[in-house]
Amino acid sequence: MNHLKAILTKFVVITLVLLIVLTLIFDVPFMDTLWISIVTTLLAYLLGDLGIFNMAGRPGEFTKRNGLAAVADLLLSFLTIWLMARALTGNNDDMFWPAALSALAITGGEWLFFHKFVDRAVFNRTGKDEVSHTRP
Repeated sequence: MNHLKAILTKFVVITLVLLIVLTLIFDVPFMDTLWISIVTTLLAYLLGDLGIFNMAGRPGEFTKRNGLAAVADLLLSFLTIWLMARALTGNNDDMFWPAALSALAITGGEWLFFHKFVDRAVFNRTGKDEVSHTRP
């Protein structure tokens, strides 16, 4: 159930960002934006959150995992949005900046909020770095 909550939360945030940037500002049709949102959400959750964020370091190294996952989210979101927007709209020249702006906004939300939520709700962790008081 926690995965479903996380995916739905991620989908809502990504869809809102893409509706504002792609549909309202750059006139991408609503259905195209919805398809891009669905694919971006699923890829980013499976590869970025369950893969990279979960496995990029020890459980107590939240900052490291968050940073690596944010970079992966930026690249993955940008490429997915850019390539899908180009394919769906047929507009090959003007989709770079909308995709870049969307990916930056999505990554900001992931870095600041979503990864903490996933750490607590899905992986049952604290969502912060744990300090070890033992010497190596």
